[in-house]
Amino acid sequence: MKTIRLLVIVLAIGMHAFAQDKDIIHIWPGQVPGETAPKQPAHPTPDTTRGVVRLTDVTDPVLQVFRPAKPNGAAVVVCPGGGYKILAINLEGDEIAQWLNSLGITAFVLQYRVPDKEQGALQDVQRAIRLVKSRAATYGINPDKVGVLGFSAGGSLSARISTLYDSNTYTKVDDADKQSAKPAFSVLIYPAYLDKGENRSLTPELKVNANTPPMFLFATADDPYGNSALVMAGALRDAKVPVELHFLSQGGHGYGLRRGNGAAETWPSLAAKWLAPYGR
Repeated sequence: MKTIRLLVIVLAIGMHAFAQDKDIIHIWPGQVPGETAPKQPAHPTPDTTRGVVRLTDVTDPVLQVFRPAKPNGAAVVVCPGGGYKILAINLEGDEIAQWLNSLGITAFVLQYRVPDKEQGALQDVQRAIRLVKSRAATYGINPDKVGVLGFSAGGSLSARISTLYDSNTYTKVDDADKQSAKPAFSVLIYPAYLDKGENRSLTPELKVNANTPPMFLFATADDPYGNSALVMAGALRDAKVPVELHFLSQGGHGYGLRRGNGAAETWPSLAAKWLAPYGR
């Protein structure tokens, strides 16, 4: 059994390394804003529990591009979770990108800065969305149909870019920064850290208003971070922003879309239906 588990882990890491060699966009061509450590590839931690590849020490943020066989014009920047400490890069990155590809959506998996660099992560996702829009012709996508999808801390980051897209967080680098950083839509799967306000209300940083993009939210009652989806849905409803919330009784946290967990087996079909209009 230990041999089989080790083989699964090695294969997971190997598949991720292979995918990394295919199509990578470096977010920052020169100096990374606010970063003091030298640019270098992120590296996996020794923790491979559940066959999850966990990246850390991201100092050179990149987008890994996954192109579908039949693109429908939509694109999604994928933000893996990991508590702003690591990135669960296969569970909530590569595997999600492959699912998006099956829907005809071009996926861009973001390696944003970790650990403990929340402001840098916001800069990274702002720049990422602008870069994707600026390269729409290259990837056969519609710049008006570029959305964001995040899990756990990546769900937090997706909520932040959805409400802070027009914040001036870095000095413009090139013509790509003339693009808006606003996502066309947002998908938050078991998001975390959205209820840091008084009495577990919406995190004050998140300024939801009528211009916030439409949002799909999925979480469960037994998730310790489950309240995040509830308060975000309430804020969106109050602002009259289109929102769809699914809240199951069980599922926990950190399940991605791997089989064997009821929540993991439920949200992809619901999200696919919600995303369908963006591919037309």
